Amino acid sequence: MTVQRTLASLAVLVQSGEIDPVALAQETLDRIDNHADQAIFIGLTRERAEREAEAASKRIRAGRSLGLLDGLPVAWKDLFDIQGSVTTAGSVVLKDSPPAEADAAVVGAFRGAGMVTVGRTNMNEFAFSGLGINPHHGTPRNPASADGHRIPGGSSSGSAAAVAAGLVPLAIGTDTGGSVRIPAAMTGIVGYKATRGRYAMKGVFPLSGSLDSLGPLCLTVQDAVWADAAMHSLTAPVIRRAEPADLSLVVPETIVFDNAEAEVVTAFEAAIRRLELAGVRVSHRPFPSFSAVFDLMGRHGALVNAEAYAIHRERLASPDAARMDHRVVARLRLGEAISVSDYIALLDARDRLIKETLETLQGGELIAHPTLPHVAPPIEPLLADDDLFFKINGRSLRNTLIGNFLDFCGISIPCGSGAAGMPVGFLLSAPHHQDDRLLSAALALEAVIRGEA
Repeated sequence: MTVQRTLASLAVLVQSGEIDPVALAQETLDRIDNHADQAIFIGLTRERAEREAEAASKRIRAGRSLGLLDGLPVAWKDLFDIQGSVTTAGSVVLKDSPPAEADAAVVGAFRGAGMVTVGRTNMNEFAFSGLGINPHHGTPRNPASADGHRIPGGSSSGSAAAVAAGLVPLAIGTDTGGSVRIPAAMTGIVGYKATRGRYAMKGVFPLSGSLDSLGPLCLTVQDAVWADAAMHSLTAPVIRRAEPADLSLVVPETIVFDNAEAEVVTAFEAAIRRLELAGVRVSHRPFPSFSAVFDLMGRHGALVNAEAYAIHRERLASPDAARMDHRVVARLRLGEAISVSDYIALLDARDRLIKETLETLQGGELIAHPTLPHVAPPIEPLLADDDLFFKINGRSLRNTLIGNFLDFCGISIPCGSGAAGMPVGFLLSAPHHQDDRLLSAALALEAVIRGEA
């Protein structure tokens, strides 16, 4: 049976002295070493984990705990610099790069909170897919799948699988088009995408500077709130739980339900009914800005393609391209056709659509819709058919990329199950820089969304 322990439950055990951080770190490393799926982690930072755990143990025994997270394990998507370790972004072409000279800013923030870094998690190469498939390191299996043969979602695939499999209580990912929220929904855990710029990006390998954001993958909203505080170098969270009767949600009628699986819609609508019974006000209406996002991409190309191509242009012109995932190469090359005028048009229209969306929201509404229109599909057909891969990848990214383009913050919470008993995600989103309000609402609504209240 999978052992899943939240940050909050582990904190009680560690702070009370019932579990020593050294023992917890060793247990975590052993569990990773002995787990059946060795594709979840790219590498472990064993010596660092042992050193950090020993320091936490000494502090706690001396009555000088750094706070709630002191001595607890955390894993990092292979985009974050970890001092003394090579950041490969899930790609073999970077494996001979020099080790990072310093921790990424958020890695340092967690170090300051006393957390124990245990390793790097697998991901889509260069974070450029929503499916989680990696031909170099293997594709992590979805722990929520009875047969283990479904994708975990991406690009933060290993981070989601590590939490869902009970290997770590917290893993940190990045989200450019849904890469935290998609794998969270597919594996049945919580994934919070912060507003772009909420956390320092120093030391994080980029995909698209205009869209990249960070966030935790964990088991509960409470854990996400704790992680959010640590990423700000706060000693304790400041988020307050909202009252359901004070909350209003709007369900968009545009795009997000197109071609959705019937079971996904059923699970989402059941959660909406539970929220209404709990006193939450819910309305439904069109969001023209959602369809406008896709109209723009049809005319000018995708913003992520333009910026990702600029980052990898020289790599694509070198022998390295032949060593990369051909599906990633194909998507990167799409950016070559995007002109400067197209790029400027995208940025200008983005500002306009963000403003229009804000004007659409009424009375502090939060946006609610399924995180994905489908549950996690089987892996093998996607490996065998590139056309199917690109079709399912586009569909998987569709609902979440809207929030990246419109600069939302968002959190995916499990709300039930769909086909084959696979998890369904419920996505709550808010306008940029309203993260505290979003997390406050998510704290209040999580149990109802899950059907536990």
